Amino acid sequence: MLNKKRGWGQYLRENYDLYLFMLPGIIILIIFNYVPLYGLQLAFRNFSIRLGILGSEWVGLTHFIRFFNSANAWQIIGNTFTLSIYSLIAGFPVPIILALLLNSVPSRRFRKTVQTITYAPNFISVVVICGMILLFLSPRTGFVNMMLNGLGIETIHFMAKPTLFPHIYVWSGIWQAMGFSSIIYFAALSSISPELHEAATVDGATKFQRILHIDLPGILPTASILLILSFGSLMSLGFEKAFLLQNDMNLRASEIISTYVYKMGLVHNDMSFSTAIGLMNSVVNATLLIIVNSMARRLTGSSLW
Repeated sequence: MLNKKRGWGQYLRENYDLYLFMLPGIIILIIFNYVPLYGLQLAFRNFSIRLGILGSEWVGLTHFIRFFNSANAWQIIGNTFTLSIYSLIAGFPVPIILALLLNSVPSRRFRKTVQTITYAPNFISVVVICGMILLFLSPRTGFVNMMLNGLGIETIHFMAKPTLFPHIYVWSGIWQAMGFSSIIYFAALSSISPELHEAATVDGATKFQRILHIDLPGILPTASILLILSFGSLMSLGFEKAFLLQNDMNLRASEIISTYVYKMGLVHNDMSFSTAIGLMNSVVNATLLIIVNSMARRLTGSSLW
């Protein structure tokens, strides 16, 4: 620990080897996280490849105003916000519930089997997951529609209905990620002292009461940190899955900020406009992160800083 009387110079001389170990990570962080910030000025310029970034015309907030005045701006923001909130509300409790249930199962073999089965989807690529979704929900060859037809229900064109897209997007994501996301909660549960459960059992507490009064408070700090991080990326939905499941018929519900940025930046070659939209999205995420972190610190005492 640093002794203020010795000063930073002597402290660094005595511990220079530790800072040398940190140096590669700091360099990588600067190169890949801070140097690219130079390109953010594209959002305030009419970028021209011929003129370069600094030579391009400065236009201020023109691209931001253009986006918010466009006909589909609020629909895109609404779709992004809807899918994000839906994913958070529906998906955040599932790994916690899975971890609590499996932690209470006495059979070690059964617990390991279920963990393996629930972990497996996380290692399937997004492209394969989307292919499976399209195949299973196909109106002609999909087994879901075959089952519905067998029950006397007419064929449903799942991917052609904008109202069904949020449910397909969110619940397929929960299925894919719930097992892997529960690992952190298993680690938190393993740190809870068994003596607490033994004492509660002696006092006549049921298994549900032990989960409610021992396990849940034990993982609450971990859940608070993960919730804060989730809010920090609330508006940053995965581009790949939305883009791969997108078609002309569900575009009204599937067009989100990341897919719109891709189309405007790379398809229509409007780099400045797409950069402005991406910057706006990042500012919203940073604002939400600061607000939720402050609220969590006041309510639970756990926060990122």
